Amino acid sequence: MSEHGQFTVALSGGSTPRTLYSLLATRQFAAQVDWPHVYVFWGDERCVPPDHLESNYRMARETLLDHVPIPPFNIHRIPCEQEPEQAALTYERTLSTFFGNVQKEKSPLPCFDLVLLGMGDDGHTASLFPGSAALDEPTRWVAANYVDKIGAWRVTLTPPVLNAAAHVTFLVSGAGKAERLREVLTGPYQPDVLPAQIIRPTRGRLVWLVDAAAVAAQTSA
Repeated sequence: MSEHGQFTVALSGGSTPRTLYSLLATRQFAAQVDWPHVYVFWGDERCVPPDHLESNYRMARETLLDHVPIPPFNIHRIPCEQEPEQAALTYERTLSTFFGNVQKEKSPLPCFDLVLLGMGDDGHTASLFPGSAALDEPTRWVAANYVDKIGAWRVTLTPPVLNAAAHVTFLVSGAGKAERLREVLTGPYQPDVLPAQIIRPTRGRLVWLVDAAAVAAQTSA
């Protein structure tokens, strides 16, 4: 905010960031944020309505956004009540309009100040799953991605957009992810098998925040 008067963030879904969002909503932390100048987006979304129990938007709204003074027009959810491809196109237009108006340095990609990501026990991140088509998307900002493993569509930001962020932070917890985390961090580069490896910010900073259980395989190796 001190640099350009606002803060843009792409939130993560799943279970791990729930505690973070709840903490940010407490009086102690919420008072430290200039919420009218925070602009919220999402890294990916399940193809469900916004009030669905599995909606990433709903989780963030119930744990964080409903409890802080952020203007409604600062919140930009992925419209997954639409068909997957249409939702991807609509969201890409949203990003193009927003970042085209606010980025003083013209960039071919939207540059988030922060992207929050998780990692699944199969090494996926956002909705970039092993072997899925969106991993190889070279030009689109947002992709409708069919995931064979779960037999469902997801809408996700693509690797070029995620890697254009100023800061990318992974939140990883649980012993069930320890071995996969070790493979992602220290194994051979094979992003088609371990999609989290494809996250390599071009000019930004990459940070991994992991709990003791998730890091166990690293410390015992």
